[in-house]
Amino acid sequence: MKTVEIYTKSYCPYCTRAKELLRIKGVSFTEYDVTADPVREQEMHTRSGRQTVPEIFIEGVLIGGCNELFELDERGELDQVLDLNRCGE
Repeated sequence: MKTVEIYTKSYCPYCTRAKELLRIKGVSFTEYDVTADPVREQEMHTRSGRQTVPEIFIEGVLIGGCNELFELDERGELDQVLDLNRCGE
């Protein structure tokens, strides 16, 4: 399984939604809560070039936020991006 990182804020419903989808998929992820962490938030801005949360990275590559995560899933591409179908093939 690939490395997943997600930058979040505690009050963000989109962050909650994105994390829930990852949990449903059985994906472990590293969460960086930037709610009260300006240094980590600046790191997020530098890495993503974006100001919003969540910002989701898979293997260090920005895939976007909550909407992009769900769009990948709706197109049937998220499992492939996460290498979830590799077992048993």
